Order: sequence, then structure tokens, then C-alpha cells
Amino acid sequence: MASTRQFPIRPFRFGIQASSTPTGKEWVELARKTESLGYGALTMPDHFTDQLAPLPALTAAAMATSTLRIGALVWDNDYKHPVVFAKEMATLDVLSDGRLDLGIGAGWMVTDYEQSGIVYESAGTRIDKMIEGIDIMKGCFAPGPFSYAGKHYTITNYNGMPKPVQGVCPPLLIGGGGKRVLTYAAKVADIVGINATMTAGAVGPEAISTMTAEAVDGKVDIVREASGDRIGNIEMNIRAFLVNVTDDAQGAISRLAKGMGVEESMVANTPFALMGPPNKLIEDLLARRERWGFSYVIVGGEDVEAFAPVVAALAGK
Repeated sequence: MASTRQFPIRPFRFGIQASSTPTGKEWVELARKTESLGYGALTMPDHFTDQLAPLPALTAAAMATSTLRIGALVWDNDYKHPVVFAKEMATLDVLSDGRLDLGIGAGWMVTDYEQSGIVYESAGTRIDKMIEGIDIMKGCFAPGPFSYAGKHYTITNYNGMPKPVQGVCPPLLIGGGGKRVLTYAAKVADIVGINATMTAGAVGPEAISTMTAEAVDGKVDIVREASGDRIGNIEMNIRAFLVNVTDDAQGAISRLAKGMGVEESMVANTPFALMGPPNKLIEDLLARRERWGFSYVIVGGEDVEAFAPVVAALAGK
């Protein structure tokens, strides 16, 4: 049975997800353009593929801007020890004057693990390690030394320095597609991202089937049910992977549906897609905020200019 709890209507904010540019100058220009067009955030993936390393790239973006929030969507807990990661994140928060959104995930892209030699453990183990890692990071951020004895990590009388500017922890973003991660996110995260459900570490037909509007209803309901009294403190996030700002909405939807091998209604209704002219996209986003609570919407870096009219119309409203 669907939960009757409702997310409060939050003002929209928008971000872009970018991974690289040919030169450092162009990366800085992208960050400045993103800020000048009214976007609130620049995020990056955290993979071993052909992309810039998130930490130095986000530091450069922060140094080139004054209001743009920065972070990864999301950092993989397995790639760095949480004490090392906490120190880097606290430093980034200090250097950006408190503009870090701390996105953390359990890891999913199996090729990263295979190529690097990092052991790709079961989903349950990776989630266990993520939860312990987040607990340790919070200990690093808190005043004074702490110790921690978990199944995967042991910390002894460690005082993490520096401390982040944003209090005991920068805003914590956790995205998920399955019940366990979404339930955990509902209980601890400031920002909850709704994702597809990744099977065997890959995006394929099974993952696409979990991106329908009906599937998203179920995922969001998990968050509603598990959030309890925290529901008013949660910002709901969606990364729109399929964006096409065009006057030919129907044509764009039809072509994409054919390419994905799905019904056109799936593309038209999924919150992971934004297809059509700005006025339609504005209406779609308003409806999706009402239905699912999505107020923090991220599009691709390649869409930064085309999507700007939508940002201008809705950001902060």
C-alpha cells in the first residue's frame, strides 16, 4: 500500500553532470557558464573511464566560481579508505567555502573493479561497507578524536582534520534503486536520489524496466515510508539521463523509444527523460515535483545551454 506521507514542495534547483573537457581552460569555462546560467551545482561521476579525476576537477570548478555547489554523483566508497576520503572532502569543503554536496554510493560499475583489481564483492557487502564508511566520515568530521570498530574498518583514536565548514557533515546525497539503499538513504541522507536498479553492474534492459513512472512510484514510496519524521528534511533528486530540448517532442520520444526498444509511453512518462520544448519541460517538471517530490534535477553537461531556459523559468520557484 502506498504511503500517505508527502514531501513538502521545495524550490527547484538544477545541476549538470559533466566528466571532462579537452583542456583545463574549457573546464573552467564550463563551470563559470553553468553558474552564470543559473544552475546551482556541478557534479561528476566517479569511474576509471575516460574522465577527469573528480577531486582536482571539482576543486578547479570551485575556485573558478563563487556560488556553484560541487560534488560527485556519486563517489564510490570502495575506491578510497573512508579516513582518506573524509580528509579530502573536508578539505574540498573548506576550499570551496562550504559548497560541497557529499554524494556517496556503494559502487556498481563492474568494469571499474575488473580493470583496477579491486574485488567486486556482493551488493550486500558493498552496501555494508558504504554504511560503515559514512559512519566513519561523520566521525572524522565531528569535533575531537573518535574510534570505530566495524566489520570492515577499524579506526583508533583519530581526529580528522580539517573539519568541514558546513557543520558536522556536508549535505549527504545518497542515490539508490533498490529497497535497502533507499531505506537507508531515507533515514540518514539530506538528498535522496532515485536511480534505476542496476543488475550485475550494468545498464541494460532490466535496468531500463526499473525506470518507468510506475517503477519510480514504488521507489519513491520506499523513501516516503522509511523517512518517518524526516520527510520534511529530504530533498528529492533525479538525474535526467535522456534530455532533448526540441520543438518536435513526439518525434524525439518516438526515436528514443524505438532505439531503446520500449513503448513511447515509457519515454514520455519516465522522470529520467526530458523531451520537448522548454514550455513542455517546465510543465513536466512541475508535475513530477507534485507526484514524486523531485525538486533537484540534474542534466548532462552537453545540455547546459539548451536547458537554460527551463532553469531560468523554474530555479528557486
